[in-house]
Amino acid sequence: MSGVVDTAAVAAAAAMRTGSTRDERAGWLDALADALEADREGLVALAAEETALASSRLDGEVSRTAAQLRFFAGVAREGSYLEATLDSPDPELIPPRPDLRRMLRPIGPVAVYTASNFPFAFSVLGNDTASALAAGCAVVVKAHPGHPRLSRRTTELALSVLPAGMLSLVEGLDAGVELVRHPAVAAAGFTGSARGGRALFDLAAARPAPIPFYGELGSINPVVVTEAAAEARGAEIGAGLVASFTRDAGQYCTKPGLVFLPEGGEVARAAREALGTAPASRQLTAGMSTAFAAGVAGYGALPGVELVRAAPADGSLSAPTLALVDGAAFLAHREALLTECFGPVSVLVRYRAGQLDTLLGALEPSLTATIHRAAGEDVAALSARLAEIAGRLLFDGWPTGVAIGWAQHHGGAWPATTASVHTSVGATAIRRWLTPIAYQDAPQEVLPPELRDGNPLRIPRRES
Repeated sequence: MSGVVDTAAVAAAAAMRTGSTRDERAGWLDALADALEADREGLVALAAEETALASSRLDGEVSRTAAQLRFFAGVAREGSYLEATLDSPDPELIPPRPDLRRMLRPIGPVAVYTASNFPFAFSVLGNDTASALAAGCAVVVKAHPGHPRLSRRTTELALSVLPAGMLSLVEGLDAGVELVRHPAVAAAGFTGSARGGRALFDLAAARPAPIPFYGELGSINPVVVTEAAAEARGAEIGAGLVASFTRDAGQYCTKPGLVFLPEGGEVARAAREALGTAPASRQLTAGMSTAFAAGVAGYGALPGVELVRAAPADGSLSAPTLALVDGAAFLAHREALLTECFGPVSVLVRYRAGQLDTLLGALEPSLTATIHRAAGEDVAALSARLAEIAGRLLFDGWPTGVAIGWAQHHGGAWPATTASVHTSVGATAIRRWLTPIAYQDAPQEVLPPELRDGNPLRIPRRES
């Protein structure tokens, strides 16, 4: 075990033994948001140098990250996330019921593996860190190699606000492996590739004492355009699709990577037209550029697949691409066409009447699924089918962009995530870093304030 990882994990465990109140943690999160915004100009400039993302995009991401921190400050203060529940004693029941009081408590130090494509919102002070701090967990962050200097600067900012040990940074592949194995680490969160996430998930499960590993991995995010929708607004849908999958170089986990549209409609023609003016882009790292080029080439090598590309002025840029295929060819090559290609490409599958149900049967779970329908069209059966494989079901829009809220769910079954019952965005993201405890016939002075008689902290709780 390296000294850096061990020092960080041991310090995190010590910080948690000191304890903190919900109000204290909310104060930290608000202060972190303020500090992030105060250093906005310098942080954005550094991020632009390291990632090639536009300054305007990065500036907006700073705002999102600050909003996430303040959102979880509110979650901590409100208190319903604790699921506080009180059952009064009842000797007449069989078996007799004692005084039982249950709530959720912090699980322990948390490892957070940051993402490449969101150097603020899913990085050092991103959603995983914000929700873990709100829960009362100390965090050891594994920096992404795509923006190391930004990660260090953001960590310095955090250390000026947080108590000692509540946040640490480690770097490097070996450190990431050691971190998930460290006995002080009680849970881990990850955003990235299916390959990397699965490797860490297996390590977490193979520990002498396995820990929960919450990985957000790859996702195709299928879109279904009904025949009626294609007829009513095909041009709008085609243009909207291109705008969505080329946004920020196509480097979104919610990019619409697979679209089912009726044969002979306006959608494909409009998408081809919009592709002609879509900007070429630079991927976040050289490795991602290579992987994108290989993925697109792999699509093009399949029989029956037509590639349509925008022509970049600079050969080092990635060209926005459509891969068009009919339903039969899609089924013949579904394994290859369902493999996520990270970047500005989307697969368009043209279906015939009566063929859609068979095509949908080939899909794996995704973070999202989308339906484009005509006004008043009954899509209840289609909705039920797609709800079986998606964590979020959208109508007449595009999945890029994940709002922060109490009702949000950003998750899904494998291969979208490693834990389908949890989310990495929204209030219930905090649930990943909590574990239950029940008190039976406990004296008042032993109980956490949230479970004491009279509800002194006035949190939402169930009493019977």
